[in-house]
Amino acid sequence: MELLFPLLILALLVPMFLGIRRQKKEMQKTSDLQDSLKIGDRVMTTAGLHATVAGLDEGTVDLEIAPGVVTTWSRMVVREHIVDDEPAETEAVDHDDETPDETQRRLNGE
Repeated sequence: MELLFPLLILALLVPMFLGIRRQKKEMQKTSDLQDSLKIGDRVMTTAGLHATVAGLDEGTVDLEIAPGVVTTWSRMVVREHIVDDEPAETEAVDHDDETPDETQRRLNGE
C-alpha cells in the first residue's frame, strides 16, 4: 500500500512531462518557421487561409490573399509554409463541347 501512492504520482507526472516537452518542441518549430519567412513565400494561417507573403515587419506580416489584396496579420498566425510540387502554370483545356460519355471516358483515363 505504501508503494501505491508514489506509483500513482509517477503515472500522472510522466505523461504530463512528455506532453509539455512535445508542446515546447512544436512551439520552437513554429517560431523558427515564423522567423524564416521571406517575401514571396506561400503560407497557410491558423485559420486555413492560403496567401503569399508580401511584406514583413517585426511583429506583423503582410499577406496577399488575392491579386492586389494585401492584409496585415500578426506573425503568430502563420502555421505552415506551403511548397508547390507542380508548377501552377498549366494550360486550361476547354471541355464545353464534350458529351457526357466523352467526359466519363476522359475522367477514367481512357
